[in-house]
Amino acid sequence: MRQNTVISILGLAGFTVMADNWVVSPILPAISNDLHIELTRAALLITAYMIPFGLFRLIFGPLADRYGKRQVITYSMLFFAVTTALCAVAGNFATIAGYRALTGLFAASAMPVGLALIGDLVPMRERQAAVGGFMGIAFLGQGLSKAIGGSIAFFLSWRGVFAIYSLLAVFSTILLVTAGRRITCSTNLNSSFFGPYGKLLASSVARRTYLTVLLEGILIVGTFSFLGAYMSRTYHLNYLYIGLTLTVFGLATVVVGRTVGRLAALWRRKRVLALGLICATVAEALFSPPATCSAPWSLA
Repeated sequence: MRQNTVISILGLAGFTVMADNWVVSPILPAISNDLHIELTRAALLITAYMIPFGLFRLIFGPLADRYGKRQVITYSMLFFAVTTALCAVAGNFATIAGYRALTGLFAASAMPVGLALIGDLVPMRERQAAVGGFMGIAFLGQGLSKAIGGSIAFFLSWRGVFAIYSLLAVFSTILLVTAGRRITCSTNLNSSFFGPYGKLLASSVARRTYLTVLLEGILIVGTFSFLGAYMSRTYHLNYLYIGLTLTVFGLATVVVGRTVGRLAALWRRKRVLALGLICATVAEALFSPPATCSAPWSLA
């Protein structure tokens, strides 16, 4: 099977998952208003999604080794489509939170399994370009997710956001079942399930790295999740403008993500990491409510 076809099929799955990953941020005020719940309670939808999204990445890797990477990612995208559709029609907050948790669970497979599948299929000399293409498509979804979600919520409703992402996942599943059936991958029913993780965590460097990533996720990515609500309440922006504004964050991650490797080679990884954390801290500190808040360009 042609390499570009494999990258495109896996990239669409990654695009869909990464776009859905951040989509609740710009529509959080809409969900809060429609369901008549406090914004802080509505924000639990982000937690409900992110916890299984993080934890089950540890599970899908060994599952893919045992039962086949293409099979695992195909079934995951199928159930992802179902649970996302259920979010669109759920009648109350608790039900939506449950479906979002299931969505995060199945979404966890796309990126690690997709990368592993590329590692199996693409020769080493071509692998960097293949990984770059896959990650570029996937993170484009992350970059555009806020604009897509905000636009759909503005012109349709927040339920329409989940419906359209479900359709994208259905299309991705169809491609995996049809064109993707020619993707071959090995299986190993005797592979160790958690053994490799134990060896990895035995390294002090790995432990420090994961702790840094954990704190970054809590302090930086965690606060980003509330920016949509912050802009809605402080500047009275509508969902379209919120989505477009938050897209700047996503596009910046795509652009910087493609150049940070070269920066690390020039300045060393620790310096680049420290600089990034310092810049993020300064940017966080700049978010403070102004004395008067008005936005004459808002259509809300």
